[in-house]
Amino acid sequence: MTTAGTGHAEADQDEKGGIRTALAGLTTRGRSFLAAGVAAAVCAYVLGQSDLLRVGLLLAVLPLVCATVLYRTRYRVAGSRRLSPARVPAGSEARVHLRMDNVSRLPTGLLMLQDRVPYVLGPRPRFVLDRVEAGGRREVSYRVRSDLRGRYPLGPLQLRLTDPFGMCELTRSFSTYDNLTVIPRVEPLAPVRLSGEAKGYGDGRQRSLALAGEDDVIPRGYRYGDDLRRVHWRSTARYGELMVRREEQPQRARCTVLLDTRGIAFQGAGPDAAFEWAVAGAASVLVHMLEQGFSVRLLTDTGSAVPGEGGDGFAGASQGSADAAGLMMDTLAVIDHSDGAGLSRAYDVLRGGNEGLLVAFLGDLDEEQAAVVARMRQRGGGGVAFVLDSETWVREPSDVTGPSDGSEERLRMLREAGWTTVGVPRGASLDELWRQADRERRGVAAAGGEGP
Repeated sequence: MTTAGTGHAEADQDEKGGIRTALAGLTTRGRSFLAAGVAAAVCAYVLGQSDLLRVGLLLAVLPLVCATVLYRTRYRVAGSRRLSPARVPAGSEARVHLRMDNVSRLPTGLLMLQDRVPYVLGPRPRFVLDRVEAGGRREVSYRVRSDLRGRYPLGPLQLRLTDPFGMCELTRSFSTYDNLTVIPRVEPLAPVRLSGEAKGYGDGRQRSLALAGEDDVIPRGYRYGDDLRRVHWRSTARYGELMVRREEQPQRARCTVLLDTRGIAFQGAGPDAAFEWAVAGAASVLVHMLEQGFSVRLLTDTGSAVPGEGGDGFAGASQGSADAAGLMMDTLAVIDHSDGAGLSRAYDVLRGGNEGLLVAFLGDLDEEQAAVVARMRQRGGGGVAFVLDSETWVREPSDVTGPSDGSEERLRMLREAGWTTVGVPRGASLDELWRQADRERRGVAAAGGEGP
């Protein structure tokens, strides 16, 4: 009984709130008709004019009927939004499709649509739709574009309904919204061999066997369809059941991309800042190495690895390359400066095992942090460092005469530690620097008496 009573009271409150909402939506014309109708009815009562009373009632009832019908209609219009695509590189356009469905048995009046978008994506789109027939629908679309990466909410969608007489206007806001992910620009890179090793699945690929026992193999139980030539008879006699040798498992070459996100290592802001170049460079290398068949991971100065699937954090071997690239692109879309002052956390992660090729995008380095980066190279199979002197990025191009003395000293320290280092000038092309790094590696190898 108490529950039913409570529901009744809430229903009465909603009804009263609906009446107030409908009356608040009356336009100037609707309020004028209502006022004229009330005045005519009062004059008709005082003067005893029945014809004038009918006119007054008509004037007063018309806006009230329009408000009531419009209030009930606004909950019988469904709206939806679709992004094409939902993930777009910075500087490219995405199209947003809006769809309105009239699910009632009555046609609607004039509809005005407005979608809420962040200022960085452009002006707020507005559309005017003519009446929608019962069960009909209308579709409109608009374009958005951003030069800044990030994740931007679209919505909620606002719908303004107007009756055919212009007596009332009501606004409805849909609760759902969508996210547009603007990822860094990805630059195609040349298929060079910076690590001096074969590609992930090339002729020089490594094969791993689980090693144990004097037979150098760990057998497993026989399964239907296994080749009988792979039966391991010694293990079969030992365990009393048919055992077969495990197949050789190809192991992908690994690549770790280290992105320096320290706030103190970069200066400036905006799409042309040094930090944005580093983020775009990391994205380009990640996608390129996935396409080359490597298992890759993204590592930051905070020690966090993305994606974190599996114990080693590498992706590409256990999941599709497209899924791995999408996950890391979503991470790079929203990555920001860290509060850290050093790269020791990243070094602690890297010294845990064989990282394969290590590609680092670094900001300003002091002597201590340059020594930390130098030790990272000793743990990997190859190292390429793109070092950005952010001070030269905030100056005017005419004022830049070359890299600073401190930057040259840091590059020299990394080269002595075995890194292939490339200084990144303002506005440089990553593909050109990528080729330059390959030429420098080949030059060092030739000087050491090694083949390219």
